[in-house]
Amino acid sequence: MRKIIFCFVVLLSSITIAQTAQDSISSDPNQQINGVQRLLSGNFGKAVTLGSYAELTYTQAESENAELDIPRLVVLVGYKFDERTQFVAEIEFEHIKELAVEQAFVNYALTDNVNLRGGLMLIPMGIINEYHEPTTFNGTLRPGLDTQIIPSTWRELGVGVSGRFPNISLGYQAYVFNGLKSVTADGSNIEGLLLGDNGIRNGRQSAAKSTLNTPTFSAKLDYYGLPGIRLGLSGYYGNSQAEDEIEEIDGATIGITMVALDARYAFRRFTARGEFVYGSLADTNQYNILTGEDLGSAMMGFYVEGAYNLLPLRAKQRLFAFARYEKYDTHAATEGDLLRNDVYNRQDITTGLSYHIANGVVLKGDYQFRTNAVDGGNVRDQLNFGIGAWF
Repeated sequence: MRKIIFCFVVLLSSITIAQTAQDSISSDPNQQINGVQRLLSGNFGKAVTLGSYAELTYTQAESENAELDIPRLVVLVGYKFDERTQFVAEIEFEHIKELAVEQAFVNYALTDNVNLRGGLMLIPMGIINEYHEPTTFNGTLRPGLDTQIIPSTWRELGVGVSGRFPNISLGYQAYVFNGLKSVTADGSNIEGLLLGDNGIRNGRQSAAKSTLNTPTFSAKLDYYGLPGIRLGLSGYYGNSQAEDEIEEIDGATIGITMVALDARYAFRRFTARGEFVYGSLADTNQYNILTGEDLGSAMMGFYVEGAYNLLPLRAKQRLFAFARYEKYDTHAATEGDLLRNDVYNRQDITTGLSYHIANGVVLKGDYQFRTNAVDGGNVRDQLNFGIGAWF
């Protein structure tokens, strides 16, 4: 406890009200943009646009050694061929030594309010999967809901349309993607990729020689017609994918249906957000028999968060004190003889500070009270600190 108190004192003692530019992300959810939106809207006649974001984290579970990491460093590149045609890419270095492509797609502006897109794109589900730059959310780590149920950063190859209906203040996205991969085979040995612990997370193909037998569909609507409020409804539907040699085996593929509701709100120095996600997985009994895994037939979770800026509105820096309550269960239901595992029914309470010291730079500190539904379950609380930057 002394170590926790000391760390928070160090964070607080670093706070000044220097006259720096306010963070590039507005507190008003109707004014917020992400990295791709910035590239697409920020060329202004330039052929090439560059950007980047990065996170440095310190995490320490109770009674354990701390872990220091750079979980991600991303380079963003945009190229403008003409007034209508652009290419956007995000290249990510994970934990310094792993290289991945997060997005790579062509955007063609058919009209002012209709864009055609094709390539590697983010699944529009919830908030964090699209708005995951470190200055856009509170907390050193992304919410558990957005890692265990919505597996950020979830991206697949696809084509589709995006835009808005300005007369009714409604944004829209609709895409056809390749799906999640459910199993892999090594000779006669079939290994399951979808697990009871983290649901569909390990099934993300992310354009790495992706297998496709049946396409999936994803769509999102965003309503921004009320001052300071943004509401989202997103959905995902389709079957998982398996390679040619095994796709006809009973249990090699499952059906996936997900729906998410999200809301963001801001008024003066107060902000709030929340998400609710439900996922239904079909044919999991056959899948578990084939693979020996314990995949649930339903996943469900939600979180609510409130934050208050402790600095005056006239100050160009911001210091948010926040608290988030989240509950998420990857075994909300099971099929066949599989019993629900209460280890997977988790609850996190996260409280801390987000100090935006300059345009696109944030210092974070928080403490997580973590439990599960098991009587006497041994889940360790965790202390986190981080530095985030985005330009």
